[in-house]
Amino acid sequence: MTTTVKARPAGPVCDRCTGPLPLLARSDARFCSSSCRQAAYRARRRAEQQRVAGEQASRVPAELTGRARWVRFSATKVPLRTDGRFASVNDPSSWSDYATAAAASCGEGVGYVLTAGDRIVVVDLDHAVEGGRILPWAQAIIDALPATYMERGRSGSGLHLWFRGAVDHGRRIRRGEVAVEFYSDRRYIIVGDRVPGTPLELAELPQAASAIGALLE
Repeated sequence: MTTTVKARPAGPVCDRCTGPLPLLARSDARFCSSSCRQAAYRARRRAEQQRVAGEQASRVPAELTGRARWVRFSATKVPLRTDGRFASVNDPSSWSDYATAAAASCGEGVGYVLTAGDRIVVVDLDHAVEGGRILPWAQAIIDALPATYMERGRSGSGLHLWFRGAVDHGRRIRRGEVAVEFYSDRRYIIVGDRVPGTPLELAELPQAASAIGALLE
């Protein structure tokens, strides 16, 4: 039996489909058509998203990634389902597992939905970082609380401290330069980059509301 081997084009070939480039293509052309160019772009974007998701997963506590509480978020911080539709902190069907949320292409990144049953409380120190340094008022709060998983907010100037605990009601406190919020239910938190050197686990914070309130008196 004779096997016919398809001849490879003698000239430059497309990086995507390996077909021949058009005769009048520019000398630096890499793709034979706009469809191949777009397909290659989508493939690169998927690969980059998967790389980023994998790196981020190694920097987020398993206590969080192990729960199906994840959403995406828009440029205006609106929570999104993984298909781009609106998500609600009151509707568990609009949330997903971490891997699915991290791999989705809609929105700007991932966020975690706080629910009372999980007993997870987040302390948000707003405008706590300036010039890459934690401001004294924020550092004093961090030092007074148990060492726990901490991350930079999306803006780069805020800090999120994650604990095992609960508060009856979320609260926002503004006193001079001090800007603190804390929540444990019906709120989603945008997950940023872990602060180097902080634990990859959540510390216990008993009587969270009173403990945080005492620091601000």
